[in-house]
Amino acid sequence: MTDSESVNILQSLSWLFRGISEIFPNQPDSNDVSENLAQRLAQTNRPLRIKLGIDPTGADIHLGHSIPVRKLRAFQDAGHTAVLIIGDFTARIGDPTGKSEVRRQLTPEDVAQNAKTYLEQVRPILDFDTPGRLEVRYNSEWLSKLDLGKILELLSTMTVGQMLAKEGFALRYEQENPIYLHEFLYPLMQGYDSVAVEADVELGGTDQKFNLAVGRDLQRHFGQTPQFGLLMPILIGTDGVQKMSKSLNNYVGLSEPAATMYSKLRKTPDNLLEQYFELLTDLQLDQLPADPVQRQKLLALEVATQYHGQEASKEAQAAAESLAKSGGKVNLTDAAVPEFSLKSVQFPSKLFYILGASSLCPSTSEARRQIQGGGVRLDGDRISDVNLAFDAPDELNGKVLQVGKNKFVRLIN
Repeated sequence: MTDSESVNILQSLSWLFRGISEIFPNQPDSNDVSENLAQRLAQTNRPLRIKLGIDPTGADIHLGHSIPVRKLRAFQDAGHTAVLIIGDFTARIGDPTGKSEVRRQLTPEDVAQNAKTYLEQVRPILDFDTPGRLEVRYNSEWLSKLDLGKILELLSTMTVGQMLAKEGFALRYEQENPIYLHEFLYPLMQGYDSVAVEADVELGGTDQKFNLAVGRDLQRHFGQTPQFGLLMPILIGTDGVQKMSKSLNNYVGLSEPAATMYSKLRKTPDNLLEQYFELLTDLQLDQLPADPVQRQKLLALEVATQYHGQEASKEAQAAAESLAKSGGKVNLTDAAVPEFSLKSVQFPSKLFYILGASSLCPSTSEARRQIQGGGVRLDGDRISDVNLAFDAPDELNGKVLQVGKNKFVRLIN
């Protein structure tokens, strides 16, 4: 490799470290990693193999999940091979990281259905078309074929003490909550994925450091050059407090309509704007508008466009601006009204519970106060009955639920 070729490789790698919280193993700075990866490129004379594993434990992906997927796309654009591993085998156990109790084991049918939706949701992000840029692998390809001898070999590479050092296990052990033996296999199976695909780099959240380190150890055990780990921040949710999570209802789903996505991001708390721009867009941070409101609008449009295209996102923006100019008076057919799925609500249900579940109110007690104060409308009609209840979601499907002038959702079945 000539000096000029070396410089070009380093330049192509350096910009890939935007938004990276930690490089594993620890390196003084990203330039050192770039040099190491450039050396690996020169030695192997092939594109780097960049691994990202996703366990299809649920049906939906949100913007927090998209961060490593976007980084995977950045490596694709730099000419490297993205290896997207669908953890159809590991999902049957579920990653115990950060869990205070054992996860429910999924059936193969559940996992297969979730995996299908995952691929559909990441399609707008990744390059599925350019030859050699993407490998989609299912880890059942190799994990389902491991015999007892190989499993014993994997188990022999770690001690119980090392496993108990893992944050989730340590807490459960301290609190005397059960830890099942099959859970100890999870980091070993995820680590063996790196061996199976011969990963040069693995991407993950900061909560995945232990699992990525296991992958390095196993690669070394099996005679491979250990991978680098690039760890990215855990995205804070739209509430500005806790990590983005569907269970906390502070998420923006990749499959949500453009209007819903735009509306949620248009209200991003000021303290999260820079992080969202850095992790969810490719815009230059020093060229963003100074006004927080203009930043919110730009963020909402930029992210919605990634997943829905420019036309649909512009329509969502125009409808939202029209809604704002009307003083929050909701047109019941307005495309800017975000949607809330009633599938997460158990019926029969009282309206104040739905107000809390949809995040229109921070709590059911606040929802009661809003109803008592006349601040709640359903399809334009003011609600005064605190105990108003509905037997089935069909009674509410398509209706707009509103609190005050600026908070509203369209209820969908």
